[in-house]
Amino acid sequence: MATMADVARVAGVSTATVSHVINGTRTVREETRQVVQAAIAETGYSPNTLARSLATGGSRSIAVVMSAISNPYFGQVLQGIESEAVRQGYTLLLADPRDDPDHELTVARSMHERRVDGVILAPSAEPARALEYLDAQRVPVVLTDRLSDDRYDQVGPDNAEPTAMLVDHLAELGHTRIAMVSGLGGLTTTEERLRGYRDGLARNGIGFDEQLLVEGASESERATRVTAGLLARPDAPTAVIAANNSMTIGAMRAISEAGLRVPDDVALVGFDDFPWADWFSPRLTVIAQPSAEIGTTAARLLLRRIADPDSSPRTHRLESSLIHRNSCGCP
Repeated sequence: MATMADVARVAGVSTATVSHVINGTRTVREETRQVVQAAIAETGYSPNTLARSLATGGSRSIAVVMSAISNPYFGQVLQGIESEAVRQGYTLLLADPRDDPDHELTVARSMHERRVDGVILAPSAEPARALEYLDAQRVPVVLTDRLSDDRYDQVGPDNAEPTAMLVDHLAELGHTRIAMVSGLGGLTTTEERLRGYRDGLARNGIGFDEQLLVEGASESERATRVTAGLLARPDAPTAVIAANNSMTIGAMRAISEAGLRVPDDVALVGFDDFPWADWFSPRLTVIAQPSAEIGTTAARLLLRRIADPDSSPRTHRLESSLIHRNSCGCP
C-alpha cells in the first residue's frame, strides 16, 4: 500500500508539502499542487479520511443547502461548488431546504450534527433562525444566490439591471403592455428583479400597471395559472417576462393552452438560461447567470472562511448576460 512518503518521493517534494496539499493546511503553489496530485494518482495513495479528521478536528466535508433537486439553476451552481471543493480535498453533503424556514432550520441542525466544516446556503425568505443556530455553533456560512446579509460572505448574480435590460429590449420592439411573472415573495432575488422590472418600465416611459404584475412563486404550475389569468384579460399583455426558468416553462405552457403562439401573439423572455432553451421553438431569449462561477466562488469563500474565521466578510456580485434568441420576436 502506497504511503505519503511514496508520494513525496515521486513528486520530488517533502512529506510536509504532500500533507499540506492533502489537508489544505497551508497554501501551496498551484504547480506544486498539480505535481503532488499527479503523484497521488500514479502511486494509488489513498489518504485515511477518518485519521485526518481526528488529527485536524475537521471532517473535510461541507454542506450545500439549496433547492438543487427542484431547480436546474442550482444544479449548475452545485457543479461549480463540487469542482472547487473536490480540488481542495473536500466532499459535499447536499440538502434541499424547500425554501421553507422551518425545514431550513432542521437541515442546519442536521448538518451541524454531521460535523461539517462549513455551510453554503441559498437562504429562504426568512433565514434568521437557521443562521442564528449556525452562528451559535460557530459553523462558517456562505450565502449564495440570495444576498441578504452582508455580515456573511456571499456571492450571487446582479438581478435588477439584467431584468431592466429585458424590459429595454421588449420596449425597443414596440411593446408597452409588458407583464412580469415574479418569483417567491420575500426572496432577495425576487425583490431585486421586481425593482429591475419597474426601473426598466420607468426609463422607457411606460407606466407601471399593477394588473400586469403577478406572482408565480418560482414554480412552473403557479406560473401557468397566473399567466393564463393575464392572457384572459381584455387588455392582455403583448409581452411577458418570467423571473426564473421554471416560471418561463409555465408561462409558455399557458400561452400554448390559450391557443396563442410565441412570439407571433405574445413575446416571452425569461431570467435564467438552461441547456434546452436553445432547442425550444421558438428559441428562448433569456438572461444567463454565471451559475458555475457562482458555485466556484462560493466554495472558495467558504474554504477561506474555514481557514481564517476572523477575516472580513466579502460580497461578490457577478455579471449576468442577455442571450438573444427569438422568443422575443426578433428574427
